[in-house]
Amino acid sequence: MKVFSNTLIILLILSYFSIKLQAQDLETNKNPTLSPEKQNPLVIKKFTQKPVIDGRLDEEEWKSAPIAKDFYQVQPGDNLPPSQPTEVKFGYDEKTLYIAFQAFDEPDKIRSSVAKRDEIFNDDYIGIYLDTFNDRRKAYIFFFNPLGIQGDGIFSEGSGEDYTVDVVMESKGTITETGYIVEAAIPFKSLRYQAGKDKLWGLHVFRRIRRGNNELSSWMPLSKEVTGSLNQAGQIMGFDEITQERTIEFIPNLTLFETGRRVPSDSISSSGRFINQPIQKDIGFNVKLTLSSNITLDFAVNPDFAQVEADAPVLTANQRFPIFFEEKRPFFLEGIDIFRTPLRIINTRTIVDPDLAVKLTVKKGKNTFGLFLSSDNAPGNFSLEERNDPDLRPSIEKFLDKNSYVGVLRLKRDIGKDSSLGFIASNYSFIEKHNQVLGFDGRFRLDPKTIFTFQLVGTHSRRSFFDPDIGQSQYRTGNGFGYNWNYDFTGRHFGYFVSGEGRSTNYRADVGFTRRTNIHTNNAFIRLSTEPRPNAKLISIRYINLSSINYNGQGKSQGWNNNSELSFNFAKQTAIVLGFNRSFERIFEEEFGPKRKLGRSGTFFGDSERSANRTGWFIVGESTPTKQYSFRTFISATTNVFDFDFGAGPRFPRVSPQALLNPNAAQDPGVGDILEIGASFELRPIEKIKISFDYNKSKLTRNDTKRVAFDDNIFSLNSTYQFTRSTFLRTRIDYDTLATRAFGQLLVGWTPNPGTSLFVGYNDDLNVRGFSPFTGLAEPGLRRNSRTFFIKMSYLIRKSF
Repeated sequence: MKVFSNTLIILLILSYFSIKLQAQDLETNKNPTLSPEKQNPLVIKKFTQKPVIDGRLDEEEWKSAPIAKDFYQVQPGDNLPPSQPTEVKFGYDEKTLYIAFQAFDEPDKIRSSVAKRDEIFNDDYIGIYLDTFNDRRKAYIFFFNPLGIQGDGIFSEGSGEDYTVDVVMESKGTITETGYIVEAAIPFKSLRYQAGKDKLWGLHVFRRIRRGNNELSSWMPLSKEVTGSLNQAGQIMGFDEITQERTIEFIPNLTLFETGRRVPSDSISSSGRFINQPIQKDIGFNVKLTLSSNITLDFAVNPDFAQVEADAPVLTANQRFPIFFEEKRPFFLEGIDIFRTPLRIINTRTIVDPDLAVKLTVKKGKNTFGLFLSSDNAPGNFSLEERNDPDLRPSIEKFLDKNSYVGVLRLKRDIGKDSSLGFIASNYSFIEKHNQVLGFDGRFRLDPKTIFTFQLVGTHSRRSFFDPDIGQSQYRTGNGFGYNWNYDFTGRHFGYFVSGEGRSTNYRADVGFTRRTNIHTNNAFIRLSTEPRPNAKLISIRYINLSSINYNGQGKSQGWNNNSELSFNFAKQTAIVLGFNRSFERIFEEEFGPKRKLGRSGTFFGDSERSANRTGWFIVGESTPTKQYSFRTFISATTNVFDFDFGAGPRFPRVSPQALLNPNAAQDPGVGDILEIGASFELRPIEKIKISFDYNKSKLTRNDTKRVAFDDNIFSLNSTYQFTRSTFLRTRIDYDTLATRAFGQLLVGWTPNPGTSLFVGYNDDLNVRGFSPFTGLAEPGLRRNSRTFFIKMSYLIRKSF
């Protein structure tokens, strides 16, 4: 408890300085009075002639279009005059919204590159948040670099920016003698919106200048005394003559692939044999029907849900709990924000190989509705080796070629200007595995600086549960609950939040992601930051402290943690972060396996529970001094970290005292010192080339045996040549020393718009002086584990009626 008393003292000290700083803010007004033009909605005008999207403003329509100008610098400054002026013009016709951005600047200092879509944010960029329902909760993001390459997505209050959503639109940018110009044409049928005479849409306009102090300017001032962004947006109106269209999108897709993989050999050979499988094909299609401007139905038959680009390798040694991976598949990303909640009870990556999927999303007034249904082949899809294994076959017979069925229902109701209540339900059904989840959640703005959120969830499961008291799984019914709450205060120089989250022992959410059950956590966070000085070498300083305690449902402490960070933000996008950590961890054998009973040993050798006090520190440094290169480094060291005695593969077998005597001995967790190092470097020698290198190291040495429990080094080299904004060549090589495996990918892609694409790729997986996956014996040189050659294509057919 000492660490929490120290935190309380720090909180009181920082509160004092916060009051002093806020008093100074009253003397120096940082919230300017809005001009009459910004107090009223910007009235858009209808164009009589469609402008050519060429990055030039030579059409007559632009000369009389309404202008958003007189921006404020909001980062690092606080509603100060920007370093460069910006003007943005708007217009529309029956089918399209037109926007023209004119960013004044010195042309030789502008940062731009021929980038992939959504990878423009190392360049200068300009764009808008467009809140098409004016509900101040969610908005489309449309950003563009100086060449007009797009970075689009969804912004949600409380969740931030999500660039996984792509919108069909047209844009073009040019660098001129006075800066750069971007023209964009966004079809209304690409948007979901409220239509009608005098309807208001929320509008933010932002511009980022990367060089120097990484300046962000905004059309509307942003007060740091108010939490949120869309509640501080301006407004735009005048969309009185939009043609209401129903739209159907049909996207057929075809994937051809040929795969080879290593299989066990009939002989005693340790390397096995390599089999090339016949060329296979996968044919499917997606249909999107826009029934109105706020109702969308998605339907897919045998959809192509394969990822073109693989997940980056991550450290898996000594991991007690599962690792979360973000969704990357387009069908699931459409409207995914509707289904996101704090407890992650919906994680669409649990749906692996669907043959049928349907999704309906509706936004009507203050009500949001979402429905998702799918049938998944994956749970009943076993390999040929598994099917032919005489020992395994009886246990999987009833599951063979059977599908799981998933359903998700989401309802949400807006309350007032910035609050909402929601309901969510999910169902997972498979043989001997059934799960239902019901939950309620809410978000409430208590005042301009304070937000309260919560979620309550109940789960009902009929499945196998492991019982540590009897040392085996039982098929039974289990009911569980989960909760999350957060009280957040955000001020100009001072902020804090207190929060809690927990899941009971029988909590299961089989359509979601659950890292751990039978755990309850309480958190307290504080932040103190100085007033930014935009033109200084040291722009700002920030201090944060996060304290947490964990305990299980039986009231036993599982540990506590206190983490402090001090960050220094300099010019040229340079930052240094210093951190210090104190924590306590307590583990019980029943969390790992059977619990000891009279006449029966438990999972652990020796004591049935272990605990340790940990101390650690870290340093982070990062900088982007020029548009040609950037780098980031990280180093940390922590004492008394648990080695759970899992072992880390053939290279690093178990090194506990008992395991050294008997490799089959009971688990014997012990503490050790861990060193973690990370480094990344990105080089852009010319506009069309990007090369990046990443290195991550993690090494744990036990104190009792002085042996290395694991030492993992992951190297990644990526390079991209962007021929045009839609055509690229990408190579990637990853090497993991712990797995002794190298992964390579070569990919050529053409993506002219969302829905239309062509990819030709090759993936390779090699053992590098590793170990046979069949015998565990060492293998010299290189041994191929698998390889895949694929061609994937799709084409967007879009019709309105």
